[in-house]
Amino acid sequence: MTTPVLPARDRFAAMVSKPETELDLASAALLIAAEEYPQLSPAPYLRRLDLLAERVRDRLGEETAPLVVLQELNRVLFEEERFRGNAEAYYEPRNSFLNDVLDRRVGIPISLSVVYLEVGWRLGLPLRGVGFPGHFLVRYEGEVIRVLLDPFEGGRLRFEDQAQELLDRVYGGLVRLQPEFLEAAGKKDMLVRLLKNLKAIYLNRHDDTRALAAIERILLIRPLATAELRDRGMLLARTGRVGEAIADLERYLDCAPEAPDARRVRNMIEQLARGAK
Repeated sequence: MTTPVLPARDRFAAMVSKPETELDLASAALLIAAEEYPQLSPAPYLRRLDLLAERVRDRLGEETAPLVVLQELNRVLFEEERFRGNAEAYYEPRNSFLNDVLDRRVGIPISLSVVYLEVGWRLGLPLRGVGFPGHFLVRYEGEVIRVLLDPFEGGRLRFEDQAQELLDRVYGGLVRLQPEFLEAAGKKDMLVRLLKNLKAIYLNRHDDTRALAAIERILLIRPLATAELRDRGMLLARTGRVGEAIADLERYLDCAPEAPDARRVRNMIEQLARGAK
C-alpha cells in the first residue's frame, strides 16, 4: 500500500517541531516553497546542493586550509554557477523560495545564505547564520579565524570590525553597530526570517491569503510570537473570520497587556464583537 503524502503545511509543522540539531534547513525551506508550488519535489533540489558540494570537494583534493576552502566554495557558487543578489527585483517573492533560488541563481541575503550554509555544511565547514539587520550574513567560525561572508555580494569576506560599514549602507548611517547584531541565528530563526520577508511582501501587495499563510507558519515555529498573533488577528478580521480574529487579538492582549497598541486592539475587539451580533 502506498503511504499518502502529507500536505506541505503538515510536513513543515512536523519538521519545525524537531530540535535545531535534527532540523534540515534546506528541506524546511523547500516546504515553505511547496505551498506555492504544490507539485514541488524536494529531492532534486537537495541533490543539487549535494552536487555543488561535491564539485568544491573535487577541486580541493587534500587541501583543508579554511581560506582556500572558502575561496573555492565562492568560486563554484558565484563565478561558475553565477549565484547573485537580485538587487533589480529585491521584493520578488521567488527570491525567498529555495527551489527558485537554485533554478534562477538569484536571491536575497537570507535565501542565498541558506544555499551557502547548506553547501558549506556538506563540506564540513563551521558556518553559522548571522541575523544582521537588513542584510543576513554567514560567519565562518574556525579555531584560528572568524570572518563574515556576504552571499548577496558574491561571498565577500568581511571582518567583524567592518560590519559598521555594511550597516551604514543599509541604514544610511543612522544605526550604530550593537553586539547583538552579530549574534548567530539558528535554523528556526532563518526560517522565520524567510517567512517574515514573504509576509511583508504579500502585505505590501494586499495579498491577504498568502500573508496569512506566512504568519501561520511563523507561529508554527514561534507559537508565542505576540506580534504575529496580533497580525494574524488583523488579517483574519479583514478576511471575515471574526471569531478567530477575536480569539487571536484577545490572546495577544493576554500576552502583552501593556503593549503600546493595546488600547487600539481592545477597541478593535469591541467593534468586531458588536459586528458579529
